[in-house]
Order: sequence, then structure tokens, then C-alpha cells
Amino acid sequence: MNRTEMTELTVLCLIRNGEKYLLQDRIKEDWRGYTLPGGHIEPGESIVDAVIRETREETGLLIKNPKLCGVKQFPIEEGRYLVFLFVADEFEGEVVSSPEGEMHWISREELTHVNTVSDLHELLEVMLNEKLTEFQYVIEDGKWKVVLK
Repeated sequence: MNRTEMTELTVLCLIRNGEKYLLQDRIKEDWRGYTLPGGHIEPGESIVDAVIRETREETGLLIKNPKLCGVKQFPIEEGRYLVFLFVADEFEGEVVSSPEGEMHWISREELTHVNTVSDLHELLEVMLNEKLTEFQYVIEDGKWKVVLK
């Protein structure tokens, strides 16, 4: 039995400032809408260093003490896509946007009035609920299903 599979490693970070979240209005077709900043982990890079780097690249902010709060995963043709989920309440710098999308401070109540990526609400549920740590897409009967644990 082979216990090794190809895995694509990424990070996402929920940056909070009081009751507001810093979200990116992402313009790429593969995941369009308001979402969390993040990206791929480079070969040999630590997971924490990756979330700090990706957040800085996409938001201009230097986050401090990011806390791992869960994982998201789904099957891909080559194996598995794994996203480490972080929350950061401490940061310095000025918010800037990137070519991937404009950055906006949004309250949770305002999320119903903007176009979010399809799974943002489930992501936030995992990241903000201390009883949850995993967001998983599984395929059942040819359809994608969200499982939160």
C-alpha cells in the first residue's frame, strides 16, 4: 500500500482588525470574488513563513504571530490540494492591492452584500469556530460535497 501522494501545499490567512476582515476581491477566473489572501508554499519554505510572505505580497501588511486554525483539502487529479488556514490579529504596514485583486476591509455583516467566492462562508466557519478544524471537499455520486469537522 502506497502511503505517499502528490500534494499541492498552500496557505490562506484571515486578517482581522476588530470586527472587520481584510478580503481580496479576486479577479482570476478560477476563484473569483471576495476571498482571503494567500497562495502557494515554495519548496523548502516553512508553512508559517509562507503565510507571512504571501500575505505581505497580496496585502502589503506584515502579519505577526499568525495562528494555524485549520486545514482545507480537496482531491485533485494528481493527488490532494491542501490549504493551511491561519488567523492574524497583529500586523503592521499599509494595505495595498496586488494584481490578483483589490483589498477591502469588510465586516461579517457586509459579506451578504458582496460577491464572495463560493466557499468563503464555510471557510470562515472553520476558521472562527474553535470546535472545527477541517474543511474537506469530497466527491459523492459525482458531486462535490463540503464536510466540516
